[in-house]
Amino acid sequence: MAKVHFVSLGCPKNRVDAEHMLGISVEGGHSVVEDPDQADTIVINTCGFIGEAKKESIEAILEMGAVKAKTGARLVVSGCMVQRYVGELERELPEIDAFLGTSDYARIGEVLGPAASTTRSSSLLRVLPSDAVEHQREHVHGDEHEHAQKLISPTPTFVAGCELPRVNSMPRYTAYLKIAEGCDNACAFCIIPELRGAQRSRSIDDLVKEATRLADGGVVELNLVAQDLSGYGHDLPHRPTLAALLAALARVPGLRWVRCMYLYPRTLSDGLLAELDRGANALPYLDIPTQHGSDRMLRLMRRGKDQRRLTELLTGVRASVRHAVLRTSVIVGFPGEEDQDFQRLLDFAEAVRFERLGVFKYSDEEGTAAFALPHKVSAAKKRSRHDKLMRRQRRIHEEKSRALIGTVHEAIVEGRSEEHELLVKGRLWSQAPEIDGSTYLSSARTLHTGEIVHVVVTDVKDYDVVAEVLDHDDPRVAESVPFACRR
Repeated sequence: MAKVHFVSLGCPKNRVDAEHMLGISVEGGHSVVEDPDQADTIVINTCGFIGEAKKESIEAILEMGAVKAKTGARLVVSGCMVQRYVGELERELPEIDAFLGTSDYARIGEVLGPAASTTRSSSLLRVLPSDAVEHQREHVHGDEHEHAQKLISPTPTFVAGCELPRVNSMPRYTAYLKIAEGCDNACAFCIIPELRGAQRSRSIDDLVKEATRLADGGVVELNLVAQDLSGYGHDLPHRPTLAALLAALARVPGLRWVRCMYLYPRTLSDGLLAELDRGANALPYLDIPTQHGSDRMLRLMRRGKDQRRLTELLTGVRASVRHAVLRTSVIVGFPGEEDQDFQRLLDFAEAVRFERLGVFKYSDEEGTAAFALPHKVSAAKKRSRHDKLMRRQRRIHEEKSRALIGTVHEAIVEGRSEEHELLVKGRLWSQAPEIDGSTYLSSARTLHTGEIVHVVVTDVKDYDVVAEVLDHDDPRVAESVPFACRR
């Protein structure tokens, strides 16, 4: 077997793309290895969204390039950074043997070549591209000629369906489900529509088939992702909605939790909120990037809603969805942000009191509308504002967390804790994987990875929670949040 090593960077949506490449590779007979030194081909799925992500991607390419120099492995680079900078990457990093754009990752089999071959010759990369992709370009290094294969669709149009092979890289009990590709919004700071194309939603039937297959494989927690989750379906015939999708996923046997990530505030609907309040497995967890709390900044960012309407929207969410947990992300240091704008952001965060809040320092990205704006904010001021808002949010988070003590919740078991010898690691339903902290569980009985249990919170430690597992017949189980109120 030819051996392949994968590196995936960036967001969960990028991770799903990498999982499809894993699936195609395995179905094609390739062996996926964890050690890059053992690989015949190394694939890096990059992120090119902001400066820090680009830096991470370049560092990963250089690191794997050093492995290639030592072992002779082929080096393939895919994803957003390739879609955005393929010309520059080709010129500056000649060690890259092949490029795959954001709409071309399903062609990884063409790049890998026949699985039966274990040769490390670059001949396996010399595959003729289709008419829809750019031509190959030749590099010359002394007397040696190396060809970098480029499979880059200039206008991304591909969207994966349930029939495309996929290997879940998350623990077996949890997975991401990408319900749409691309984005139709025009936020001033964002390059994603250029890198990923217009929104392309998948049909409800197709998504239910994939969700069913994941559940059959042991997945009990499904995290829905897209660039604009609440805008799902507007581009399809009959305009299916996210609420309708959640209702369909509620009928998938074995799915216990369904969580919504990346809900664009403009397209939140009463029907969606009703489903999040009453659905059989829809979690009342709403990840709603608001980006700012100043009207002037929201207009410059092209975000649509003013601060008053945003506050009313989020207050309405709390009134409509019982036990709602709100996560948001905001940007500090956007061009023209003045002290009074930042103060309005502080006031907004204080008024809404988000359970989770992420703060990004503005990254000036060529190709975005914001790149041409005057009055750039200094790095020092961006850092100062970031730290001040995070200190405020830490206090809010501590108050919210303290209020959990004594309450009963569902939690998922993740396995043995490396930090606490006598405790088991898990997450409350209100803690999304990879971003929201952990819950440390004590139990008189043996717990199994992927099991969903009822717990009572006994303590909180920074962003983590300590809880005791309840027996099945404990009367407090009937009080568990959020599902007891739906029975």
